[in-house]
Amino acid sequence: MKKMHDPTLDEKFVDSKIGFSGNLLKVKVDTVILPNGNKATREVINHPGAVAIIPILEDGSIVFVKQFRYALDTVMYEIPAGKLDAGEEPDICAARELSEETGYEAGNWQYLTGIVTTPGFTDEVIHLYVARDLKKFEQHTDADEFINIEIIPENKVNEMIINGDIFDSKTLAAFAVYNLLKK
Repeated sequence: MKKMHDPTLDEKFVDSKIGFSGNLLKVKVDTVILPNGNKATREVINHPGAVAIIPILEDGSIVFVKQFRYALDTVMYEIPAGKLDAGEEPDICAARELSEETGYEAGNWQYLTGIVTTPGFTDEVIHLYVARDLKKFEQHTDADEFINIEIIPENKVNEMIINGDIFDSKTLAAFAVYNLLKK
């Protein structure tokens, strides 16, 4: 990810304390010095990073996962995705997550971009991919994952996005970049 600096905007780190440490997330409470010289507190959720994949079948249809998201109390359509394990490269994670969540393996991969999800409070970066030349095997989700697979024609995907049926940010970002690159 490209880093940019501007002395009129940069904040300077002073110190850090752990506010919370869980299985997935860690929250730091940092003290910084603002560009005007005042001190402020920044709460930052550390995240290991993730991947998300647009799996495209031979006929152009897209493989979606449909799952319940507790934080929002709703079932959502999303592209397959998952977090990086410690020391894992994004391309390895993408192949693993596609296989686990959907049962598909891809013969052709295209890296789209990396996105930051909510930079106001987390350092999470999600690496976006397109997977083609898919072969179906058996889905093998984690013990706490309950995922349905939905095959959706590409023109229906765009309609679902416009109608608000697909509202997951990583999915929207992936399709925005994918559609730009198709032109």
